[in-house]
This record gives sequence, structure tokens and C-alpha cells, in this order.
Amino acid sequence: MPLICFASPKGGVGKTTLSANVADMLRRQGRTALALDLDPQNSLRLHFGVPVGDLSGFNAQLLRRPDWRSCLRQSASGTLLLPHGAMELRDALEYGVALERDPGLLATPVREMLADPRVVVVADMPPGPSQALAILMPMAALVVTVLQSEAISAAMLAEIEAGRFLGNGTMAALFAGRLQFVLNGVDMASRLSRTAAEAVARHLGSRLLGAVSRDDAFAEALTGQRLVADAAPASRAAEDIRQLAHAIAALLPAETTMPPPAPPRAAMPWTAPEWGTR
Repeated sequence: MPLICFASPKGGVGKTTLSANVADMLRRQGRTALALDLDPQNSLRLHFGVPVGDLSGFNAQLLRRPDWRSCLRQSASGTLLLPHGAMELRDALEYGVALERDPGLLATPVREMLADPRVVVVADMPPGPSQALAILMPMAALVVTVLQSEAISAAMLAEIEAGRFLGNGTMAALFAGRLQFVLNGVDMASRLSRTAAEAVARHLGSRLLGAVSRDDAFAEALTGQRLVADAAPASRAAEDIRQLAHAIAALLPAETTMPPPAPPRAAMPWTAPEWGTR
């Protein structure tokens, strides 16, 4: 039943890629994993092989209060997925206003997802502050904050570590303690990347869950709409994701650790259509 939110102070840091691959790796480690896309870019689905032209999804329909179970997809590997779905600008504006007026639009279905003790929900959040993140923070076991290995991350570290990107006010202050960090795109051949990574690691200490190498295996896997553990299992990228998933699992509440479930179809708490043969 734990909820893990992947967040970031800004876009373009690889948050969605890490969300997808960590969800898949948690499944490989014996959990029933549900990947929930709350980022309006609607790209989490691509990592799981959903056809590019398939624009349907749960979050885009939220104002109509859909049954989230009817929107579930099951990937070929067994990870459950709730795509965001395509959303026009006008709908996105209405969505934000509606969530502010009625947080239960999102909170209620997520609580239902978390009610099953076998399930770990990995939510890909919009970058920066968002109403969705404010709603889910109180429910989250962890907020995994993705930083890029670059000078700006090191320069803004105090602001980022304080959780100010979560938004202003008491809510952000209360839950900033749940922040954990991962450093993405570390290029050991680049002096600047290496220096930035070392500065971040020294500052964060034990709150740094892991570092993920800059590796073309990620881009190559996404090009084929695959996960890196399937496309390049022996790559540095796959090993880094493996280690990151282990670090996250170690911080989850003890009662969520359980023996591996039965084969995916028998263990599913809900039925979901399969797609793709990748």
C-alpha cells in the first residue's frame, strides 16, 4: 500500500524515465507495482509500450469521475499502468481549478489504490509545485526528488533540500521531511558533471538514495518503447535502477515487505487489459 511520488524542481531531468523503470524494477523484486501518470506530458505510457496514438487515460478524464479500474492497463512485463491521457489546454486549466476546489477528485481514487496491501503505487508527478503533489504528499511514504547532475542543481541545493519547490506554506513544510533524492545523468567523463555530483552527494549525505549514470541505454530503450531492464539488462543504467529500487524498498514500511506474489494474472487485485508483445 505505499505511495512513492517522483517529483522534480523542474522538467527535463529524467523524472518520468526513472519513475517507469523503478516501478518495473520494484515489480521484478516481488511487488505488485502500479505506475500512475499525473504529469500532463502523458509520456510514462511510452516506456511500457502503449502505442503512441493511444491517447486515452485516467487523469485526463478525472473531472468526469471515472472508475480508475476501468482505465488500468497491464504491460507485457506485468506492471500495472494508469496513463495520464491527452489533455487540451482548456481542460488542463479546468482540471487545476477543480482539484483546488475538490481534492477528493484525486485523493479518493488514490486511497482506493493504496487500500490493497500488495500494491506499491509509483506516481510520476508534474515538475515543480502542483495541486496534485499537494494532495498526494500526505499519503506518500516517500517523495523521490530527481536532480540532474549539473551545476544548477548544486547551486540551488539548499532551496531544493528545504522542499520549497513543493510549494509555499505549512503543507510543504510539514512534509519536506519525506523528501529523498536521486541524482540523474551522472557523467563520470565530464569534470563538471562529476564535480556537481560530488557536491550534491556531500551535502545530502544519507538522503541521497542513489545516482544514475548518463547512459544511452535509456534513450535506446525508450526508442523501442521498452524498459531498460528488458532492453539492456547488463547496462550500467539497468544496474543503477536496480540499486535505486533496492534503496527505495529499504525505506518502505516494514509491513509492505512480503514474499513474491503469485504469477501476475493470479495476483492482480484488479483485472486490466494487456497490450503489446514487446
